[in-house]
Amino acid sequence: MVVSSILQINNIRKSYGPVRALNDVSLCVPEGSVYGLLGPNGSGKTTLLGILMSVLRPQDGSYNWFNGAFGDDYRKKIGCLLETPNFYHYLSGEENLRITVSISGRGNEEDITRVLKLVGLFERRKHRFGTYSLGMKQRLAIGAALLGDPTVLVLDEPTNGLDPVGIAEIRDLIRKLNQQGRTILIASHLLDEVEKVCTHVAILKKGVLLTDGPVSDVLMDEDVVEMKAADPVLLQNHLKSQQIETFVDSELGLICARFPKGTAPIEELNRRCMEQGIVLTHLLLRKKKLETRFFELTND
Repeated sequence: MVVSSILQINNIRKSYGPVRALNDVSLCVPEGSVYGLLGPNGSGKTTLLGILMSVLRPQDGSYNWFNGAFGDDYRKKIGCLLETPNFYHYLSGEENLRITVSISGRGNEEDITRVLKLVGLFERRKHRFGTYSLGMKQRLAIGAALLGDPTVLVLDEPTNGLDPVGIAEIRDLIRKLNQQGRTILIASHLLDEVEKVCTHVAILKKGVLLTDGPVSDVLMDEDVVEMKAADPVLLQNHLKSQQIETFVDSELGLICARFPKGTAPIEELNRRCMEQGIVLTHLLLRKKKLETRFFELTND
């Protein structure tokens, strides 16, 4: 059954005593997306995932998986990794997955082989879990979440504590799983990871949803056009005469023009400059880094 959204969250509230962990959070997670919940520690990401996985109860609000298409069986469609996996260090990766199958009732022997190949651990399946690198341990945990072949993965800080090699391994695995058609919901405080792997992002701060949407939309709240010419003074005077707001990026030696989001007239700017005898040696619509946007939103 095809659905346009995998998950709809409506005005979720959750408090721990006087602390409001989530305050009227509403989101829509599109099918086939890699959706990042981004925020500093204490922003409510893990609480929200706990509610979505029925580990916690909200005080108010609701959520709906798969538009109700699968009734109470929807949980079979979701693989989840909320905490550090509790595998036995003296058992092999394969043996640990067998235990997971027996406890969860998800998957079988063929499924174990499938997920080990999927997460790149089939050649190490007989090796003790204690000999695995941190990245391999996390890949095995994601493999455990993939037992039963779920269409959705929910991952809480999947790269937390990993070295750069381990982070790259998990990043590549997430991309691969998404390319196979899975929707992936990730909670993270790592800006770089969200920017590199996510198609959509929601930014939380102290339980409040600050913004959400496609990553490209969230990054840009205005259009900034970078320009450079042999005579920068002439260029800047021309732009001011057109009542275009400008600022100088002295570090890069650029004159930048601001426009409302989605309205930058790149071709027209170039044409008007040429008409005034100003030859632009650089003309580019600047992409804002998620880090910049994140700090703009979360700084008090």
